[in-house]
Amino acid sequence: MKILQIDSAITAENSVSRKLTSDIVAKLKLANSNAEVTYRDLNQGVPAIDTEWFQAVRLAPTNPTPDQQKLIDVSNAYLKEVQDADVLVIGSPIYNFAIPAQLKNWLDQIARAGLSFRYTEAGPEGLLKGKRAIIAYSAAGTPLGSDLDFASGYLRHMLGFFGITNVEFVAADRLAFDRDAGLARAQDALELLAA
Repeated sequence: MKILQIDSAITAENSVSRKLTSDIVAKLKLANSNAEVTYRDLNQGVPAIDTEWFQAVRLAPTNPTPDQQKLIDVSNAYLKEVQDADVLVIGSPIYNFAIPAQLKNWLDQIARAGLSFRYTEAGPEGLLKGKRAIIAYSAAGTPLGSDLDFASGYLRHMLGFFGITNVEFVAADRLAFDRDAGLARAQDALELLAA
């Protein structure tokens, strides 16, 4: 089993989502002794896509400039980590009712026509099928699945767009109202998680 662990929280050692991703990975490794983990901390910086990215990556020039090649290499590296993984464990704290900007940037980097999805006569088709995604969702005040939650549906949609339809959530939500209860809900979900 190959696990890709993604963290995106800006709160360092105070991060609940980082603790959850570590706990999820530990559970998976305990049940799968041969599991290999690739770790990516998006808080270290994920370039946002822009005009230069579009011209280098999306338009894919035959002879890219050195600067274009750097943009291509970065995007390819993110995508390859996902392609190689059997399980994605993604930490998604909720900031202002949505996912962190760096997590959005990462999704934009791997949204590659012909590589992570393709357009067919029947509509878009994800090309990263057969993978499992476990989202470590943490929020001070945004309940998972509520009308205020613009993150979980988006994550489920984007992963599904890539062909990853086996998506589960381990949620520590409403932490600002009752931290202990929120952490207990996450622990219960973690215990029910199949390894």
